[in-house]
Amino acid sequence: MRAGVSRRHLIKAGMTGLMGLSLPKLLQAENHPAAPKARVKSIIFLFQWGGPSHIDMFDRKPDAPEGIRGPLSSISSSLLGLPLCEGLERTAKWMHKVTLIRTLHHKMTNHNSAGYYALTGHAPPSDDQRLKDAIDLWPAYGSVVDKLAPAASDLPTSVSYPYVISDGSITPGQHASFLGKQHDPLLFTRDPSLADFSLPELSLPAGLSLDRIHARRELQRILDGQARLMDRSAAAQGLDSYYEKALAMLNSAKLREAFNLSAEPEPVREAYGRTTYGQSCLLARRLAEAGAKFVTVYFSDSIGGQSTDSGGWDTHGFNNTRMYPIIQKRHLPITDQTLPTLLNDLETRGMLDTTLVVWVGEFGRTPKINGSASRDHWPQCYTALLCGAGVKQGYLHGTSDKHGAYPAEHPVKPDDLAATLYHLLGIHPHAEVRDAAGRPLAISTGNVVSPILA
Repeated sequence: MRAGVSRRHLIKAGMTGLMGLSLPKLLQAENHPAAPKARVKSIIFLFQWGGPSHIDMFDRKPDAPEGIRGPLSSISSSLLGLPLCEGLERTAKWMHKVTLIRTLHHKMTNHNSAGYYALTGHAPPSDDQRLKDAIDLWPAYGSVVDKLAPAASDLPTSVSYPYVISDGSITPGQHASFLGKQHDPLLFTRDPSLADFSLPELSLPAGLSLDRIHARRELQRILDGQARLMDRSAAAQGLDSYYEKALAMLNSAKLREAFNLSAEPEPVREAYGRTTYGQSCLLARRLAEAGAKFVTVYFSDSIGGQSTDSGGWDTHGFNNTRMYPIIQKRHLPITDQTLPTLLNDLETRGMLDTTLVVWVGEFGRTPKINGSASRDHWPQCYTALLCGAGVKQGYLHGTSDKHGAYPAEHPVKPDDLAATLYHLLGIHPHAEVRDAAGRPLAISTGNVVSPILA
């Protein structure tokens, strides 16, 4: 008997053979289960690198002791019984339209390992701050989507920007890995807030036609710049297919127009904020509108924590810095300007019925404030915000304990969030892809978080 084929399979095959379904077709059908109906056309994944404090923002404990509830005052939100922190006044007005998953949890305490988990939905082989990119690690969400349900246009299925994130070493999970370079996201690291923002990767040099690019392989020089951004060899698997896709992009007026931020009215650009993150979120709306399926926007390239002008959410209180002055000057104002503006823009354009916005970091922050008046890494319980197509409005999934330390009911793992995102895009969460050795692997080991579905 063939390895991995049970007696049940053979009996079932014998019965279905009468209906014209052979054993090979039966096995193929079971390895590639029927896809669910897509509820979402595009996902905008706003990745909050560094780990925002769930207990200060979306899972507040106003009755907890001072050393847990923190110094920020609570404000009411549009969802009865859900307080947010001061500084999120505009965001608070959207809470009756979002879903909050407040019981995300895992065991990865280091940024690179937790970041990889958040970007792929697969736990890393170890909780190691030195975790580095490798061909046996999982691809980014957008790369899996490109493999199984690519965009039906000359637009890239997946786009990620404006950074390659890292903490010591480049964080794994930002590209296609074993799926092959042809499924890499379109990556760029140019600042969309600059007055002269453009993408030379998508523009032809003066006097150089597409035919000449084909003939002289000039495109390789252009695209190798992107390969170097990820510190990977240009000889990666799938390079020829990558070139072909890039040629189609170079000839796409639709894509060039999507990147033309100068076409946006000035009041719209101002509403998003003239920060890198704000203009990146505006660009995400334009890309989703044009047909990109998975757009990843990184809040920062670094975990941050020691500057009020740059960096992510890693606010431990190192070198005499303090968490609350930093997030009150930088993180909360940027979030409160950009997130509600993006949601409002999508809703006004009728896109919130087809687009899902996901706001999440790699973990949360300790319930207990540390000796530096800050909070440390805490993966045991944190929050994800979802708004738009496919999910309920004004819904709180799961509750944490009285200090926001652990899930009290309905715990959710990153694996489950991954399964849910694939399901909403019309991809069966247990569909299979092949690794570098040709072995079949399910794209998710999690379960769809059904209660949040609209």
